[in-house]
Amino acid sequence: MPRKSPVVFPQEQRLLSELGERLRLARLRRKLSNAIVAQRAGISRSTLYKVEAGDPGATLGSYVRVLAVLGLENDLQGLAADDKVGRKLQDLALAPPPTRRSHAAGKRTDPALPPATKPSS
Repeated sequence: MPRKSPVVFPQEQRLLSELGERLRLARLRRKLSNAIVAQRAGISRSTLYKVEAGDPGATLGSYVRVLAVLGLENDLQGLAADDKVGRKLQDLALAPPPTRRSHAAGKRTDPALPPATKPSS
């Protein structure tokens, strides 16, 4: 029984399709046949077709092997290298908590409570 392809949202499918097209164009620019690239990558021609079509069922390893055959494997170094959101979340977790004033200073420490009122004389 064949494996079921993973669920892929339209935006993700577009990204995969664009990657596959760039890989196909890179192969054609190098004047390499699909049979040669598949052989050098150690994958079948049908798997190469899937990679070049952006099929989500093709394994990441197949994409990496094709990149390597085309001499583009170092392009992977840039993927997720600049994790701005992750670093921001990490920085927020490392930030010291806001300081609270103590009762001894005559201030309330719970910001949810209304401000203290002075008794009238």
